[in-house]
Amino acid sequence: MSFPAAVAKPPTTRRLMFWVGLLYFSEGLPLGLFFDLFPVHLRQAGVGPAEIGLLSLLGLAWTVKFLWAPLVDAWRHHRLWMSAANLGMAAVLAALAMNPQALGQGETWPWVLLAVFTFLSATNDIATDGYTIEQLAQGQYGIANGLRIGFYRVGMLAAGGLLVAAGWMGTPGQPNWAAAYGLGAVLMLMNGVAVLLAPRQPPRAARPEGASAREWLVLRQQPLWLLALALVMAGLLWPALSPLGKNFEWAWVQAVSGTWWFKGAVPVGLMFAGAGLMVTAARGPQAQALADGPVFGAWVSLLARPGMLAVLLFILLFKLGDAAMGFMVKPFWVDAGFTPAQIGLVSVNVGLGLSIAGGLVGGWYVDRAGIFKGLWVLGLAQALSNLGYAAAAWYVPHALPGMVDPQYQLVVYAASGLESFTGGLGTGAFLAFLMGITHKARATTEYAILSSIFAFSRAVAGWAGGLGVEQMGYSAFFFLTFWLSFPAYLILPAVRRMLDRADER
Repeated sequence: MSFPAAVAKPPTTRRLMFWVGLLYFSEGLPLGLFFDLFPVHLRQAGVGPAEIGLLSLLGLAWTVKFLWAPLVDAWRHHRLWMSAANLGMAAVLAALAMNPQALGQGETWPWVLLAVFTFLSATNDIATDGYTIEQLAQGQYGIANGLRIGFYRVGMLAAGGLLVAAGWMGTPGQPNWAAAYGLGAVLMLMNGVAVLLAPRQPPRAARPEGASAREWLVLRQQPLWLLALALVMAGLLWPALSPLGKNFEWAWVQAVSGTWWFKGAVPVGLMFAGAGLMVTAARGPQAQALADGPVFGAWVSLLARPGMLAVLLFILLFKLGDAAMGFMVKPFWVDAGFTPAQIGLVSVNVGLGLSIAGGLVGGWYVDRAGIFKGLWVLGLAQALSNLGYAAAAWYVPHALPGMVDPQYQLVVYAASGLESFTGGLGTGAFLAFLMGITHKARATTEYAILSSIFAFSRAVAGWAGGLGVEQMGYSAFFFLTFWLSFPAYLILPAVRRMLDRADER
């Protein structure tokens, strides 16, 4: 006597929204460490803005995550992927806690560990996004994105809590970075255990066997794809391996390896060249042979849609101004005289409630006004935070740690609050847009591709931001980033057509 296979009971809306919040806290925490804790540590150690900008290039792992997204999608056990990624990041932070001084001394191994950290974080993003898209119905996108943005920001702001811990457990001149990394490792460990309790994924139709092998055979016959992949992977690995040049005996190798163009422009150029070749290959006459493949099939399918190139350019540009400023905000706080504890308290006490409120208000507005109107209205609000920081950087002078006048503290707190709230508004519309143009049949891979394009913009803008601050100063550069928010508006007509086609599906 046989029994039917057990089918996972669909979670209630309330239960599902609880897990949306928890999973996106788990996704936001690594990014908070990357954008808040690491830059503050490096600046406190005397590393210059241009060098800190190079750290942003390690975020290129988020750019090419679509390459292994199909593996996550095919194996499907998203909860296990999320758990393993969090446990791996906990191990990286534990290793840094054992020797935190090495991160500011130019040694190679900490940079390799940070590259591993971003790879694991990108894998966690893939699994979390695919899991959430599979679970949600279209009518739940607005409130889910509000919670998603809010708790994602809570995860990022938890890194501010670790900065507070570093300051409280040390001194203004000597923060306890070992304690901060150790506490971060504990949080990652807890996340890795908790995600195993999330609801099971809904069943879906089985995919044809041997699809990956057939795709690889076709790929081997198209050398343009292979060259594109080689360039992309070289650009991805370059920032982590370029410090090896310091270990060569030849003086000219050491000199070249220390230049900004070798450490930054070369990997960016490799990634741009690889991405351009990939777009060319995906739109070529032989691309349809890959259309059913699990890895590049989604890429070919996306680019085959009418108007998709313009939409991809919009994704690249929509948050350009925000990304260019974002990686330099924490170095600005350090130079203004704020201690790690003060920086963390600003983020936690001022930013937490405002970021959640911005995400919820943005989700509410998108549900009622529509995704298209939400993009341009909330995107405009998002750009205002750059003006707030430009004004703060112009008004607030540099000071020694712990010697910031109260009036200057108030100005920076106000700029931080404005950035948190308006950042939540713009991200709410942006995420709803990405979800709205994604096919559920390939949700994990397509969303990974689309979010990877945004991550590429963020990584390159963060690197350029370090150079911009060194050449222009904080205030002038932050003012420039305000204007970088508007080129995306020229592409809004193509975005509207894409959204209209998505509504017709």
